[in-house]
Amino acid sequence: MNDVQPAPRQGQGPAHYVGGRFDDSGARFPLVSPADGTVIGSVPEADSLTVDRAVRAAREALAGPWGEATAEERCAVLRRIADGMEARFEEFVAAEVADTGKPASLARAVDIPRGIANFRAYADLAWGRPEQSFATPTPDGAGALNYTVRRPLGVVAVVSPWNLPLLLLTWKVAPALAAGNAVVAKPSELTPSTATLLAEVMDETGVPAGAFNLVHGFGENSAGAFLTAHPDVDAVAFTGESATGTAIMRATAEHLAPVSFELGGKNAGIVFADADFEAAVEGTVRSSFTNAGQVCLCTERVYVERGIYDDFVQAVAERTRELRLGLPWEDDTQMGPLVSALHRDKVLGYYRLAKEEGAKIHTGGGVPAFGDERDGGFFVEPTVLTGLGQDARVVREEIFGPVCHIAPFDDEAEAVRLANDSPYGLAATVWTTSLSRAHRVAPRLHSGVVWVNCWNLRDLRTPFGGVKASGIGREGGVHSLDFFSEPVNVCVKL
Repeated sequence: MNDVQPAPRQGQGPAHYVGGRFDDSGARFPLVSPADGTVIGSVPEADSLTVDRAVRAAREALAGPWGEATAEERCAVLRRIADGMEARFEEFVAAEVADTGKPASLARAVDIPRGIANFRAYADLAWGRPEQSFATPTPDGAGALNYTVRRPLGVVAVVSPWNLPLLLLTWKVAPALAAGNAVVAKPSELTPSTATLLAEVMDETGVPAGAFNLVHGFGENSAGAFLTAHPDVDAVAFTGESATGTAIMRATAEHLAPVSFELGGKNAGIVFADADFEAAVEGTVRSSFTNAGQVCLCTERVYVERGIYDDFVQAVAERTRELRLGLPWEDDTQMGPLVSALHRDKVLGYYRLAKEEGAKIHTGGGVPAFGDERDGGFFVEPTVLTGLGQDARVVREEIFGPVCHIAPFDDEAEAVRLANDSPYGLAATVWTTSLSRAHRVAPRLHSGVVWVNCWNLRDLRTPFGGVKASGIGREGGVHSLDFFSEPVNVCVKL
């Protein structure tokens, strides 16, 4: 493998990274701070030729040192990447906060540590993974041995979203590299900075040229569309909106490339009367308003047993009013802005729709006024709603903002029915002190992940993904390694 070389650039803003070289070519578009609305930089947009160069560089890497690397060598590279990220931890925090506006405390506690952990976890999983073998009887009595080996898919496109930019990018890049693929990554146009820092770390730590490539730009008629429709891309891994996933599936169908999709969610929480009341309140506030509700796992629908319904609504509304909306670097900030003016307008549109559909707004429902630079940012008020039926658009459509609707239920069967009455099925939460009820209800929920008396408690070895409009396939642990590789059966006659 290559010797470690110093990065040729650091801290110079977003750039493409193609075949081991940084590239600022292309028309530039502005990078805007969600916290105050100011322009903080510019980003180059990759054209079809740049994307084609990136795909060709990835293909060439597979024919060179990266393609010849053993599993042990690849895992050593992943560990070096993790170490390199850790050495530049605060730079990653600063870049993530600048692009997203999220509290620095959240980036330090979740986004950057998970980005690092993804590389270490997949280095461990890929190195220690067993494969299958079978002793097969034959008519002559000599027998045969069947065993499985795995080979990489080839060139993999990774398209990642803006809400958890580094975490979700590395969640796909790490297993793709661990399995021996070469990657072309396209982060969201709103959050390009940590992806560029990751490319710098790749360069610093001696990742072979072309094994990891990075292109910036938009989706339709831009880098995203050029990449996912490229005939020499062997697979696409995508996290984002369900509608975008549909468009990518159409594009990949032309050359039958497999896809892994983690898409939208309209996640349900169920609170039974026997739940630890305070824990359920705190858990629901956290699951609804973390990262300003901009997490695919956030709870937008809450169903509460009628006996505690009124008290629960009041408690959640009171706790929500206490959330402090602030600038990312302030120590007491609990919720930041939405990622863009466009997304703020979308969420505010749903707030207006909630009123039109007859919702009762217990808190929030508008734009906060600060009297300082935050007024130029993309803040909205965290909002608690009640009073809508299951057919209301606000209850059925993913909002992806700091809002939850709370409705009552009378018995366990109704709770399950209401939770499952959705076109989505990514995650659910169940709050109860009854162990038997928890085990009874959880398997009946049409969700890829069910948390009992907690939320977003993750083990990177477990399967992660959704059903219905929430995705295709599973990520995490061996599930990601399986997607990014092809099993080959070898039969040896003895």
